Amino acid sequence: MRATGTSSTELKRGRWAVAAIFLVNGFLVGSWAPQIPVTLDRLQISEFTLGLLILGFGAGALIAMPTAGYLIARHGSTPVLRVLALACSFGLLGVALAPGLASVTLALVAFGALIGGTDVSMNANAVAVERRLGRAIMSSSHGFWSLGGFVGGGLGGFAIVALGHVGHALVVTAIALLATLVATRHLSGEASPEVASGRRFSLPRNPLVYLVGLIALFSMVPEGAVLDWAALYLRQERGADLATAGLAFAGFSGTMALMRFAGDAVRDWLGAVTTLRVSGLVAAAGMMVAAWSSDPALAISAFAVSGLGIANMVPIAFSAAGNQDDISAGAGLSTVTSMGYAGLLVAPSVIGFIGEHTGFAPIFAVLSGLLVLVVVMAGLARKAEFARGGPSHSAA
Repeated sequence: MRATGTSSTELKRGRWAVAAIFLVNGFLVGSWAPQIPVTLDRLQISEFTLGLLILGFGAGALIAMPTAGYLIARHGSTPVLRVLALACSFGLLGVALAPGLASVTLALVAFGALIGGTDVSMNANAVAVERRLGRAIMSSSHGFWSLGGFVGGGLGGFAIVALGHVGHALVVTAIALLATLVATRHLSGEASPEVASGRRFSLPRNPLVYLVGLIALFSMVPEGAVLDWAALYLRQERGADLATAGLAFAGFSGTMALMRFAGDAVRDWLGAVTTLRVSGLVAAAGMMVAAWSSDPALAISAFAVSGLGIANMVPIAFSAAGNQDDISAGAGLSTVTSMGYAGLLVAPSVIGFIGEHTGFAPIFAVLSGLLVLVVVMAGLARKAEFARGGPSHSAA
């Protein structure tokens, strides 16, 4: 139900402000993707060591996520998001300026923590804004994240070639900081922090929440693999140059953004469960072609097709999590997002360890199988059918 006491103009500004933060967060993550092969080369490390560095990035994010949730519960999403988003603008620059392995490790852990904390805060802020607006904005908010990733990944390789890895990071930081300073002035959010929940720190007892979390996990592991390893895969195993290799994540994010902007309409047309099934099949097919294509251009196109399929899978899982019976939307959402982001941020390090010995083509083929499992499990996301008009129940 639309909140009173807050002007429609203020809420609309808040809606676009949080969309801008999603955009910047995706831009920073996408800009990290073309820096990964450079980091491998400049530190003269193996894929195994690079996998450990990426694990540090993910560990930082996963440690920061519950901390951000605790701060949001005490203070609301808006002030927490302001601080974390501004600090996050400097994350990539810290990694680029770090001269050695130890300093890069610390910088990546810090960067991951800022990305993860900002991610939880901006999702919580988007939930608060859509509740007060009385309509869904989650799919399009994630669309802005993907658009940011598309721009960051697509231009990053060319910028590194032209400016060097530090020059690229300086430009990314300046853009991110300016956009964040403007956006954080207009953030809206909860009328007051949701502190009156005796179950705030308890784990949900509903097993369906964890099964929906598996859907999010299986959807986000392929996304993390494309982010962290597609450029290296194209460069080392398919002979692409650095600028071309960076287009893998860019194409993936670009199609993901387009489909996420259309996501609410697609869900209205097909229903959440059918959308999830069709999306999983499309994503699995694209990932399989990318795995076995010897042509970099075809592989990039296949990654783009996979992004088209994965686009709506995570928003549907999040919607299903927020509409489960017998638990609050926040409890369901925090559990599923934590499971999902483990796939995005931690699983790629394991993929790096394996890929050093097997190559990445077989790994992308296995990830296609994970996406098929989502198709099989799609019926578990039926609660997302009710998310467009608001929850079908009143969660305490």
